[in-house]
Amino acid sequence: MQVGFVHNNVDCIGCRACEIACKDKNGLNAGPRFRRVSYVEGGTFPNVYAYKVNMSCNHCAEPACLPTCPTGAIWKRADNGVVDIDSTLCIGCRRCEAACPYGAPQFDPEDGLVKKCNMCIDELEAGRHPYCVAACMMRVLDIGPIDQLRAGQFATKAIGPGETPVDRIKNLANPELTKPSIVFIAHRQGKVDG
Repeated sequence: MQVGFVHNNVDCIGCRACEIACKDKNGLNAGPRFRRVSYVEGGTFPNVYAYKVNMSCNHCAEPACLPTCPTGAIWKRADNGVVDIDSTLCIGCRRCEAACPYGAPQFDPEDGLVKKCNMCIDELEAGRHPYCVAACMMRVLDIGPIDQLRAGQFATKAIGPGETPVDRIKNLANPELTKPSIVFIAHRQGKVDG
């Protein structure tokens, strides 16, 4: 099974509670953010728009970071597909950081290691949600089996009645590169044509 994220770009209010919860859980100082909320604005008056895109590590089916690691510090869990880093093996070479099209691995200059979202694996193993999902007051961020999320078959508050999840939104890397485990309820201005 591959666990993945779903983010509703339409209903997200950009409160960044998910970012703060992630920073708190991981003890991150100012700077690194494993979860990032980006604002997308455009149009011309009177036809303007704004929406948010919420990203972290996408725990890709074919992670670009994994084969670049010379020490084997990056690995993919067989039971749930979470891509993780063993900090005892990381040498801080930053090859994974350069390879990831989503900016997930981040170098921490304080300890000279690369770190990233591991989907709060300790919480998952205890039967709970990651901190970012638990902190989302609008319930627009959730996790589930990615194949069921893509098919709209997984019950989550992030996917409303009649909404269809999509694998790709504008201005993000082509999902064919790494097969990321994330789907979106896309804002009408964020949908990719075709």
